[in-house]
Amino acid sequence: MRMISLQEIRDARKAIAPFVKPTPLMRSPFLSNLCNGDVHLKLENVQVTNSFKIRGALNRLLHLSLEEKSRGIVTASAGNHGQAVAFAACKLNFPAKIVVPRNTPKIKIDAIKKYGAELVLFGDVYDDAEQKAKDLAREEGRVYVSPYNDELIIAGHGTIGLEIMEAIPSVDTVIVPVGGGGLIAGISIALKNTKPNVRVIGVQSEASPVMYESLRAGKIVNVRITESIAEGLSGGLEKDSVTFKIALEYVDEMLLVKEETIRRAVYLLWNCEKQVAEGSGAAAIAPLIEKKRLFEGKTVVSVITGGNIESELFQSILASEICR
Repeated sequence: MRMISLQEIRDARKAIAPFVKPTPLMRSPFLSNLCNGDVHLKLENVQVTNSFKIRGALNRLLHLSLEEKSRGIVTASAGNHGQAVAFAACKLNFPAKIVVPRNTPKIKIDAIKKYGAELVLFGDVYDDAEQKAKDLAREEGRVYVSPYNDELIIAGHGTIGLEIMEAIPSVDTVIVPVGGGGLIAGISIALKNTKPNVRVIGVQSEASPVMYESLRAGKIVNVRITESIAEGLSGGLEKDSVTFKIALEYVDEMLLVKEETIRRAVYLLWNCEKQVAEGSGAAAIAPLIEKKRLFEGKTVVSVITGGNIESELFQSILASEICR
């Protein structure tokens, strides 16, 4: 495996700078008090397309050749990556086809359509959509763009790590939600090559613990996946995924959190910090709720990866948590 370099992440930042913005790092007094530490939130929920995914998607699409652009691209997504690819393809003026599972939240489907990409609804889970996208790439001659298993995608996401280190050089621990692992792979490379002793912690829902179980086994494994409020973290890993190999080397710990804790996290981010986060994004503070002693006395950054949550779901979470 060729390891992605810190310089490639710096190059990605230059490439995507005209299209994305550095996101705020906001200290959370409530979460700091909760775990007796110093907790900051990296607010990718206010990024372009309200998700970190635009960083990797743009870096990947900016490196396509003219011939590849003429063929068009196809990708699979649980929603946020699809929005990012649709936005990037629109900005760069070439065709894109996005395959998403049928249970993708409407807010994400509508955004993909808004940016003009061709949308394909296929399958009941993300893995079905991924296989369909690969089939379409072969059948139609399109370029397949993986949401995570791609060095340029990973380098783009790693720009978040650069921003964290520049804003808070004293950071001890960074908590990153994990699906396919593209985000934590990029962030961990940026962090570990800048400050080797910083602790990088990944978090997954108990409903979809693929990376967690794979790292425990030392190889990519298949596990049972159930419905999750953090649908952006659901799905398996491609065979020989580069993200798994990077996680083996750079990620210090993986934690599983309960679905009910992720719901609580969505509520607390709104109630205490007035931040709208989807389940996948709020997962980054779930360990602070469940395992607060791990973070006592630490300077912590939790990456809030996205804010694309259905209004009805958001309101139901707020109502149910208020009544607890």
